Amino acid sequence: MSKRDYYEILGVERNADEKTLKSAFRKLAMQWHPDRNPGNAEAELKFKELNEAYQVLSDEQKRAAYDRFGHAAFQNGGGGPGGPGFGPDFSDFMSDIFENFFGEGGGARTRGRSTGGRERGADLRYNLEIALEDCFRGKAEELTIPTAITCEACSGTGAKPGSKPKVCGTCNGYGRVRATQGFFTIERTCPTCAGRGEILDDPCDICRGAGRVTRERTLTVNIPAGVEEGTRIRVAGEGEAGLRGGPSGDLYIFLSIKPHAFFQRDGADLFARVPISMCTAALGGEVTVPTIDGSDARVKIPEGTQTGKQFRLRGKGMPVLRSRDVGDLYIQVVIETPQNLTKRQRELLQAFEAECSRDTHPESHGFLNRVREFFDGLGGSGRG
Repeated sequence: MSKRDYYEILGVERNADEKTLKSAFRKLAMQWHPDRNPGNAEAELKFKELNEAYQVLSDEQKRAAYDRFGHAAFQNGGGGPGGPGFGPDFSDFMSDIFENFFGEGGGARTRGRSTGGRERGADLRYNLEIALEDCFRGKAEELTIPTAITCEACSGTGAKPGSKPKVCGTCNGYGRVRATQGFFTIERTCPTCAGRGEILDDPCDICRGAGRVTRERTLTVNIPAGVEEGTRIRVAGEGEAGLRGGPSGDLYIFLSIKPHAFFQRDGADLFARVPISMCTAALGGEVTVPTIDGSDARVKIPEGTQTGKQFRLRGKGMPVLRSRDVGDLYIQVVIETPQNLTKRQRELLQAFEAECSRDTHPESHGFLNRVREFFDGLGGSGRG
C-alpha cells in the first residue's frame, strides 16, 4: 500500500513554513488523538500518519530529502536510525497537546527533585486612606495586617521539631509520576505527596504541616511626598509567608485621598474658592488664604474684581512624585452678596444704585444692550 503525501496529510502547501506546519499538526493531532477516539482504529491510524509526516517535515534535513526523493528517502533506514522516529524536540512539542488533554501540563519534564512543596506566598493588598497634607509632606504609616507568617515552632518546614520530612516513596522525591498511555509516556503530579516530593509523618502541632500560621503583623511603611489617588506602593517580601519555608509574597498598598475642606487637587495643582465682600471686590484690598504647607499667603485683590477671577500663587501646590517640581495654588474669588441688611444699609445701597452708570456696571449695561438688540432683531424679522 503506497503512503500518502506528507503535505497532503497535514493539509499544507509544499512551501509552508515551520509555524504553519506546527499549527496544522497541532489542530489535527487534537482531532485524531486516540484518547479522544477510544476504540477507533481509523483515528489511531491517522494519528500515526500525522506524527510521521510532521516528524519528517519539521526537520530541515529530512524535509529536503523528502522533497527530492519522496518516501524512498527513508526506505532501508534512509531517515537515520529508526527512520522518522520521535526525537526529544518532538516530545517537547507534544507536551503542549498533553496539557490540553490532561489539564496539568502532563508533558512538562522534571529536571530535578521537587522543592518539597515550598511555594511562594500570596501577594497581599491593603487599602489605605490618607489626608491631603500627608500627600504633601510624606508620612511613615504604621500598619497592622493579618497575614500568614512563618511558623516559629518548625521554622517553616511543617515537621514537628526533632523530626524531618521523608522522601515520597511513590515519586522518589520528584513530585511527579509517569504513566503510559498508548505509545506515549505522560508525567503527572504525584497523587501521594501532591507534588511536594516529601511526606510528613509527624507534622508540626502548631501549623499542622503548612509551615506557616496566621497572625497580625505590624510594620511601618514610608509614604513618599507627591503620591496621588490610586498610587500603588509595593513592599517586597511583606506578603504572606510561603508554604513549607517558601519565599514570601509582596504587599501592595493602594492609596486613596480623603476629601479636603478647602483644597481641590488636579495633579500637582491645588484650587480653592475664597469668598470676598462686595466692597472689597469694588474697592480692592487683600485677603489672607491658607496654603497646604500650613502657612498663610496674602492675595491682592485689584479694584473692580469680578466673581470667578483666579489668582495664581506659584510653587504653593503639591510636590511631584520623585521630582523636585512643585505645582501652583489657584485662588478663585466669589463675591458674596450681603444679607440681613439694616434700614440704613438698605438706604445707602439704594442711593448707590441710583448713582450707578454705564461706567460703574459696564458688563450689565453691555448685557442689556445685547438683549435689546436680540429682541429688536426678532421684531424686524417678524415684520419681514
